[in-house]
Amino acid sequence: MTAFVNQLPIGLSIGAVLLLVALGLTFTFGQMGVINMAHGEFIMAGAYTAFLIGDLVLALPAAFLVAGAMGLVLERAAVRHFYGRPLDTLLLTWGVSLVLQQLARDLFGAPNVQVPAPSWLAGGVGILPYNRLFIMALAVAGVVAVWLYLNRTALGRRTQAVVQNRRLAATSGIDTGRVDMLTFFVGSGLAGVAGVALTLIGPVGPGLGTYYIVDAFLVVVAGGLGQLRGAVLAAAGLGLLNSYAEFWSDASLAKVIVFAVIIAFLQVRPQGMFVLRSRVLT
Repeated sequence: MTAFVNQLPIGLSIGAVLLLVALGLTFTFGQMGVINMAHGEFIMAGAYTAFLIGDLVLALPAAFLVAGAMGLVLERAAVRHFYGRPLDTLLLTWGVSLVLQQLARDLFGAPNVQVPAPSWLAGGVGILPYNRLFIMALAVAGVVAVWLYLNRTALGRRTQAVVQNRRLAATSGIDTGRVDMLTFFVGSGLAGVAGVALTLIGPVGPGLGTYYIVDAFLVVVAGGLGQLRGAVLAAAGLGLLNSYAEFWSDASLAKVIVFAVIIAFLQVRPQGMFVLRSRVLT
């Protein structure tokens, strides 16, 4: 029972990281239909930004801007030509991810590097270490910020209008290209913030993003495409499942268990936990 309880903060912190990653994918995949396999490399970029800066507080906004700028360049240079063609975006961004991984090896070397945690995150409360509590708080702040952006700002409402009906939004005077740019910037920036969070629980390497990107896609699909509340619940469940499965078996078998559970769940609810309700004129 003690071991079971001790795994709880580990699972919740993994779920918090997955949620931060999935928040970005909720924009680019869940709402825009772009399968961005380079999203994992934006996580890596955020983590290396924290490594270069060395200060956690300064690294958070810097990583958001760095990863967001990378996403903006990717959207303007390539992705915007493939909207409505998700398989093409998958192949395109997969190639970009390989290029970015090799670039990271050239710049920082192949071995992993460690980012020291700040002294004020040493210790903990009971079974909850301060570093994992900080990651959970960061995820909560990310969810609140995204909700406020989508529901309380003019830009967020324009984003939702473009997602629901791009042609109608364009004829209403909304600059859909500008909305696409902003959406990619915000989604990629959130991945950078997730990268900073990951430096608190492990080393940083060129392949960092590839370990989390598939699980993050599973969170978006299981929660329901474009559904914020679904992403929160799916991330928490997937993080706990991953943590306990690894504790009772090993990392490889744990992945198999997670995939099996998600596939079984999608057989029952292929649309995910929640689905966007809309009216269609016939």
